[in-house]
Amino acid sequence: MFRSRFLLLGALAALASTQVQAAPYRPLDLGAVDRAVPPQARTRYMVLGTPHLAAMPDSFKPEYLSLVLDRLADWRPDVVTIESLPGPQCELLLRYQANYPGVAEQYCWDAAEVERESGVSLIAAEAALPQALADIARAPTPAARRHLAMLFLSANDRTSALVQWLRLPEAERKVGDGLTQPLVALLEKVRAGRNENYALAAVLAARLGHERVYPADDHSADAMTAAGGAEFEQAMQRIWDNPAARALRPAIEAQGKAMSSPAGVLAGYRAENSADRQRRQIDVDFAAALKDGPDRQWGRRYVAWWEVRNLRMIASIRAAAAQAPGGKVLALVGSSHRPYFERYLGQLHDATLVDPGTLLN
Repeated sequence: MFRSRFLLLGALAALASTQVQAAPYRPLDLGAVDRAVPPQARTRYMVLGTPHLAAMPDSFKPEYLSLVLDRLADWRPDVVTIESLPGPQCELLLRYQANYPGVAEQYCWDAAEVERESGVSLIAAEAALPQALADIARAPTPAARRHLAMLFLSANDRTSALVQWLRLPEAERKVGDGLTQPLVALLEKVRAGRNENYALAAVLAARLGHERVYPADDHSADAMTAAGGAEFEQAMQRIWDNPAARALRPAIEAQGKAMSSPAGVLAGYRAENSADRQRRQIDVDFAAALKDGPDRQWGRRYVAWWEVRNLRMIASIRAAAAQAPGGKVLALVGSSHRPYFERYLGQLHDATLVDPGTLLN
C-alpha cells in the first residue's frame, strides 16, 4: 500500500512539474493602467541622438546647427534634458573616488574653483535654486538672471547658467549680482564651446523661454567595471575591433566631414538618427559585447553597466518630465543611448514616443 501511495505521489509531482513548465510565468500586465491616460493627454518624449560635437572636425562650427535648432524650436518642447552630470553626483564621485578612479576628473568640473569666485558652495547653491527659480518666474529682471546664472555655475550646472546668460540682453551680460569678471569670462567661454549641450540645448532652451535644462547623465554605475582595470580595457578594445566596426567607421568619418554647413549638419543628424545607423551602432558595440567569450565575460559586464547607466538616466528624465505632465520632453543624448532610452521610456505609464525623423526629415 505504501509503495502504491509513493508511486502515486511521484506521478502527481511529475504532472505538476510538467504543468508548471507548460505555463511560463507571466508578470502582471499594467496595460490597463497605461490606458487610464488618454492619448491626447500623454507626455510626449523625443530622444534626439547627437554626435559629440567636441570631437567633430575643425570644419564644423556651432552656427551650423541653425537648421536643426529651427526644427526643434518648431516642436516646442517644455523640458530639455542633456547628457551632463548633475553637480551632486560629481560630489559623490569625488568623495568616493576610490570606487570611481578618474571618473570625476573626466566628467566633472571642480566646483571649488567657482566657489572661490562666487562665495557660494555647491550645496548652498542647490538649496537656493528652487527659490531663485520661483522668484525669477515672478520678476525676470536682469539682476535676477545674473544671480541665477551665478547659482547655476556654483551648482556645477554650466548649461543652465548659459541659458540664463543667453536670455539677458547683450548690454546686461556684465559683472554684478554675484557674477565676477572671471565668472563672466567662464560664461563667455562656455557660450563659444563646441559642445551640443551649449550650442544646441542651451540655445534652444533660451530661445523657447525656458529657465534651465536638466542634466540627466549618470556615472554612478562606473564602479561596476572600475575594478577590471587594464584587463577590462583590453577586453573591450578586442571586442570593439570587429568587422561591423571597421565597416561603419568610413561612414562616420565621411559624415563628420560633410557637417560643414547648416544643410550638412541637418543631414548628419538625419543619418545619426536613422534606423540603419542605430542598428549598426548596436552591432558594433553591445551585440558584439554580449557574444564575449566565457573567461571573465567582460562584455557581459560592460552591457550590464550600460543598461544600469541608461536606466538611471531615464529615472532623471522621468523626474524632469514630472514638471510638465502631458507636455513635450526633448532628451538630447549621444546617439548610442537612443534605442535604450526609447525602450525604457516606452514602459512608462503615460509616455508616447515621438520619432525625431518627423522633424529632421
